Amino acid sequence: MQHINYQNEGSLGDLELLARQVVEGFITGLHKSPFHGFSVEFAEHRLYNTGDSVKNIDWKLFAKTDKLFSKRYEEETNLRCQFVLDTSSSMYFPNDAYNKLTFSVQCTAALIYLLKKQRDAFGLSLFTDALSLNTLAKSTGTHQKYLFSQLEQVLASPQLNVKTNLALALHQIAELIHKRSLVVVFSDMLNTVHDEAQISALFSSLQHLKFNKHEVVIFNVTDKSKEVDFDFANRPHQFVDMETGAVLKAHTAKVKNAYLEQMNSYRQMLLLKCAQYKIDMIDADINAGFNQVLQAYLIKRQKMG
Repeated sequence: MQHINYQNEGSLGDLELLARQVVEGFITGLHKSPFHGFSVEFAEHRLYNTGDSVKNIDWKLFAKTDKLFSKRYEEETNLRCQFVLDTSSSMYFPNDAYNKLTFSVQCTAALIYLLKKQRDAFGLSLFTDALSLNTLAKSTGTHQKYLFSQLEQVLASPQLNVKTNLALALHQIAELIHKRSLVVVFSDMLNTVHDEAQISALFSSLQHLKFNKHEVVIFNVTDKSKEVDFDFANRPHQFVDMETGAVLKAHTAKVKNAYLEQMNSYRQMLLLKCAQYKIDMIDADINAGFNQVLQAYLIKRQKMG
């Protein structure tokens, strides 16, 4: 299910509709994938774990899928998931089309819908250079509607020249949310100030999340062709920093190699640090649709039991 079909949907109902269509399309697709069986009666079952009561095993489903599933009950909440969304100005790139923020909001809405179907709890944190919203994780329909309204508000109020301080926001979130949560971050991982002190502070904040017993998944959101591959026409361009307004005029041929070298080096460093802290960092290209994100989440969810 691709974003292009939905990017002009504008109301709360439309975001909910998009989330439902994306998730139902994805679950239908699971029948044809290695996850076959997991999607059957999705809301009512979870994979059986050693130590679970055998009286809750659904033997009919076992006969169909050759996998053990436990029946789930209304009051059961196995997971608390906190969605952490970067709403700084760099997330509005590309500013003439479907951007990183719209993609991240739509992915978050789809995952919230999925969690609601699984009767898991979900909260939302929004940040720029500081935390602007932090909700508790709940599993109610009212809470889902409230979070969707907050996400709609983000899309309705574009913010220019708003900076990012990833490290500060993640430190705050680590302290505020319930211990042993799954923290799902949507960010382009680009700090406004890009020096060694800031990078060190970012790694310290990721370590803080892990120290507080949180599982962490970072979706590194990019417009891959432009930001990672630097695929611009071979001519002079004017590049504008969306967070500071600074303007750089340059011919792409003269800056491409230096840009690629710096970007690849930074991304490699991020990957290595995340691996060191046992944090999953997953590339999320805004032009590659939602399934890349949903599938990565589901793999993580299965690992957590």
